[in-house]
Amino acid sequence: MEFPVLTANPARCETDCIIVPVFKDGDLPPASERLDDASERLITQLIERGDFDPVTASTQLVPFAPGLNTARLLLVGCGETGDFNEGAYRRVLDAAFGVLLSLPVEHAAIAMLDRENGPQDVVWKARMIAEAALRATYRFDRFKSKKRPPITLTRLSLMVSDANEAAGAEAGARIGAGIGAGINMARELGNLPGNVCTPRYLAEEAEKLGAEGDLKVTIHDEKALAAMGAGAILAVGQGSTEPSRLIVMEYKGAEDPEEAPHVLVGKGITFDSGGISIKGGANMDEMKFDMGGAASVMGTMKAITALKPKINVVAIIASAENMPDASALKPGDIITTLKGLTVEVLNTDAEGRLVLCDALTYAERYQPASVVDIATLTGACIVALGHQTSALLANDDALAQQLLSAGNTAWDRAWQLPLWEDYQSQLDSEYADMANIGGRPAGTITAACFLSRFAKSYPWAHLDVAGTAWDGKKGGTGRPVGLLSEYLLSRAPH
Repeated sequence: MEFPVLTANPARCETDCIIVPVFKDGDLPPASERLDDASERLITQLIERGDFDPVTASTQLVPFAPGLNTARLLLVGCGETGDFNEGAYRRVLDAAFGVLLSLPVEHAAIAMLDRENGPQDVVWKARMIAEAALRATYRFDRFKSKKRPPITLTRLSLMVSDANEAAGAEAGARIGAGIGAGINMARELGNLPGNVCTPRYLAEEAEKLGAEGDLKVTIHDEKALAAMGAGAILAVGQGSTEPSRLIVMEYKGAEDPEEAPHVLVGKGITFDSGGISIKGGANMDEMKFDMGGAASVMGTMKAITALKPKINVVAIIASAENMPDASALKPGDIITTLKGLTVEVLNTDAEGRLVLCDALTYAERYQPASVVDIATLTGACIVALGHQTSALLANDDALAQQLLSAGNTAWDRAWQLPLWEDYQSQLDSEYADMANIGGRPAGTITAACFLSRFAKSYPWAHLDVAGTAWDGKKGGTGRPVGLLSEYLLSRAPH
């Protein structure tokens, strides 16, 4: 989709539809006011007559527009001016694009970039618009015999009242389009069923992404994993006929190719039955989303290859299928990790931390500037934080603050939990260096404590996205691609 910037009088814009923001307290933003004046106060009349109540995210399609060069107007309610924050702005965009993409339009325009249109600057607004537009185009119907009608919108013009802000709008739209494409890739991978999206499939998709985006891609198969001593990844996958994979993607955008990279590590359990510690049948189908961390890493790399920041990035995905079988990992088994530490496996359904610990050890060879792992790791995270925010734990306060700030900018937010030494003793084992679970109390924290033992040589953070990577039957959300992309962009020189 194209996102041209228009600085001319919006009333002269020749288009199929214009999205017009309207606030409850009556004052129209500059672009909306000019459209209202040119249309003989059509917008004001609709509000005054009570035909449209501009509560937040309400919409009203006006199938005519006298005095304007557009076929129709789409009014979108923004609520009270004082309440129009970042979250409201995004909800309004989602509502508007939900209606717009149901219309037979090829070219539309949006008048939501004025300073008076809520929070943040024009760069942020344009970024959110482009991201939301691309998210709205996403369809998952590849397994349906009857497909949904194709999206006809190919161009969305951004109306900017101040010509001095045109460059900012262009820059923001470019960022939003890159991140939006990455989000949709993550959603697609997450939504695929486990019989399609296997560890080998993820590896193939990484190779395709590498070919498209000039990434160096290395795939470690089970023979290579055994040779390097990645016993934890192999142990998780040994009950499945699907072979495990360690997938590595390298992006070199820094002027110095040897500059320390920022590393992303994704949990890629393509289906999690729980193994011998098998899950209940209810909603087990949703365990295809247990590779949400890997999906977000893939989506972020897609965004990075589009936006080309001047940094080095390495993406590592530890992928396996966790199944019960005669050869499967059993409760009480003791395994040896790539780091050489031994783990007593008390619950085979705590497998994500096992594949991650080998990936975190593998990351050491890059002498990274930072490492962030992303995983749908614990149900305890959903109990603590719900589905609104991801959990963040870190061994480096500066890194934690950078990630929190990135989440606030991208409106893909996280909340920090403590990673105190006090919790480590819950992982004590009578028979090995550690156990893979720490009991019911503080389950999200003790899972991060486990990972922290493999991340002592670099600044590290852990994002538990169990509550945010998917939304039930609505499918994958693409989170936290927005947060991760913003974090990496913020690390690049400006």
